[in-house]
Amino acid sequence: MENIPLGILLGLLFGGVDIVPMFKMNLPDKQAAIIGAFVNRFAIGFLIPNALPEIDPIPRGALLGGLLSVPDAVITKVYAPILGIGLVGGLIIGIITRVV
Repeated sequence: MENIPLGILLGLLFGGVDIVPMFKMNLPDKQAAIIGAFVNRFAIGFLIPNALPEIDPIPRGALLGGLLSVPDAVITKVYAPILGIGLVGGLIIGIITRVV
């Protein structure tokens, strides 16, 4: 599969999976939080197949998943879940990118 369509597909999947539990949460501005989380996870899913081609996809996934999650974790002060999901999701997307 071409990298751009793969990135779009993986971004939509990661973003969609990540926001599902947020619908049950009580958040001050739920709509903004859900949109922000989706955009962040979409970016991770899109960039892993398309950025830094000189790096193997699995470490690239961990690197981008972790780094792109840092701003959201700092802003919300919710470090472990946001960084953990970004890192694990990035690794999974890296594995999928390598296999496909």
